[in-house]
Amino acid sequence: MKYPPAHPLPPLREVINAHGLFATKALGQNFLFDEQLLDRLAAIPGSLMDANVLEVGPGPGGLTRALLRAGAKVTAIEMDKRALPVLEELSQAFPGRLTVIHGDATKVDPASIFGAEPYAIVANLPYNVGTNLFTGWLSGATWPPQWTSLTLMFQLEVAERIIAQPGSDAYGRLAVLSQWRSKAKIAVKVHRSAFTPPPKVMSAMVHIVPGEAPAGVSPRVLERVTEAAFGQRRKMLRQSLKGVPGALEALETLGIDPARRAETLGIEDFVGIARILS
Repeated sequence: MKYPPAHPLPPLREVINAHGLFATKALGQNFLFDEQLLDRLAAIPGSLMDANVLEVGPGPGGLTRALLRAGAKVTAIEMDKRALPVLEELSQAFPGRLTVIHGDATKVDPASIFGAEPYAIVANLPYNVGTNLFTGWLSGATWPPQWTSLTLMFQLEVAERIIAQPGSDAYGRLAVLSQWRSKAKIAVKVHRSAFTPPPKVMSAMVHIVPGEAPAGVSPRVLERVTEAAFGQRRKMLRQSLKGVPGALEALETLGIDPARRAETLGIEDFVGIARILS
């Protein structure tokens, strides 16, 4: 089921030409114009009819259109003031369903937007802030979180790090933080030619839903342990973790050989270390 706009929307390329809105490297912008692809991306979270959705970096509003057509009530945070007139036109086309906040998404607390209501996050994230926003959304002390799912566009290399398994080259801190209490998958791979301007690498839409959180584990402690362990990933754990008070003793308690390297430990091993230190 599609939620129809109040009046026909012009093609996205016409919109950006009319407003002189061209992607800038400084803001990490790469625009998507393929409406069929955008509808596919908006469908990844499941039904969004009358659901709250947070979008970061909508730019000319390609994904925003798809989310609105899917029936979502969208709050979009956009730093680029050049995009605001375009988004205002889109707001008029879907009366009462699009709220635009001009600002820096890294400084906006979603709770100030949605109160206690649940929301999904769907975004073609700006490359320059995507990972920081992502880890911030994953690191909340309250679990399950207020967000119901994360559906986010990353460079394919980053997406593969998010879903990586122990022992693989891509496995690291991002995989542990993404998977210790969530389920992560690559939903759609997107060729570089789909973007304007085309980035140098392939991209992928990652979908994450909250899972059950292991008991007795502080997210901050887990972050600290993984940051230390993978910050010097070629070193043995006895070296990389020596700066974390109690970590070497935790290895001994768990029977983990301190001569191992971080990429050989499973997610449950890091959770075990963090549980003892918590």
